[in-house]
Amino acid sequence: MYTASWRDVVRRELFGPRPDRRDAPYRLVVRLALVVFRLLGLRFDVRGSEHVPAAGGAVVCSNHVSYLDFTFLGLAALPRRRLVRFMAKASVFGHWFAGPFMRAMQHIPVDRKAGAAAFDAAVRALKDGQVVGVFPEATISQSFTVKDLKAGAARMAIQAGVPILPAAVWGGHRVATKKRPVDLTRGRAVTVLVGEPIVAEPGETPAALLARTRAAMEALLDEAQRSYPQQPAGPEDLWWLPVHLGGTAPTLEEAAARDRDDAAGARVRARTSRRARLRARLRRRPPSAAA
Repeated sequence: MYTASWRDVVRRELFGPRPDRRDAPYRLVVRLALVVFRLLGLRFDVRGSEHVPAAGGAVVCSNHVSYLDFTFLGLAALPRRRLVRFMAKASVFGHWFAGPFMRAMQHIPVDRKAGAAAFDAAVRALKDGQVVGVFPEATISQSFTVKDLKAGAARMAIQAGVPILPAAVWGGHRVATKKRPVDLTRGRAVTVLVGEPIVAEPGETPAALLARTRAAMEALLDEAQRSYPQQPAGPEDLWWLPVHLGGTAPTLEEAAARDRDDAAGARVRARTSRRARLRARLRRRPPSAAA
């Protein structure tokens, strides 16, 4: 098990002897993340870092169980001196605090109403030799099992001519996940597994490549769950285990229903917000303009 140390935080060659100056903001964020990991006493089991290429592009495809998954996946690439450019919701890039950091770290914004731009940006990054991180489930899985995957990751790997690295993260949902309060209890274990590269066969379709990727992700997640070193403290702590392991997390069907409810609620909130903004603008208009 690995626990971040203060020595790691300040280690000069953490990113190699001559890191790219353009990545200075990203390196700062990584060091700050290590500080947080140290303060929380997180215990990491990271396996498969050797599968991350030392150079050249690759698509990391991981399951998604917590708000912190991208920080944990970054740890798997760090021994290879690689920084992962994650695809994330465009709204994050518009946030007053997170937005400037996301842009400085060269992450890729995804506007679901105009996904082609994000796809093209990801393919360009891959062809430029970047490692691009994708959560092909699109949202956090509330069942803590692998949901249906979007085909974009397989399509971009084929178009860019790079391998897919299947991955699994487990344990971070005990700290911060959907519909649960943040829990900063020290000493939580987090498992990160990266599998062997999956290379598209000549003429292989995105659907076939996606199926192979899903199978690998499911196998890695099963291994991460079954080898996880900590157990629930009691019946009330079974929420973070999936049903097939004796937990009380929603089933895949129940989680899908929750996702639909969440999406419907988000649409209602968006419409309400637009109406509120319109009313506010009308109230601010001078009487002459209203006439």
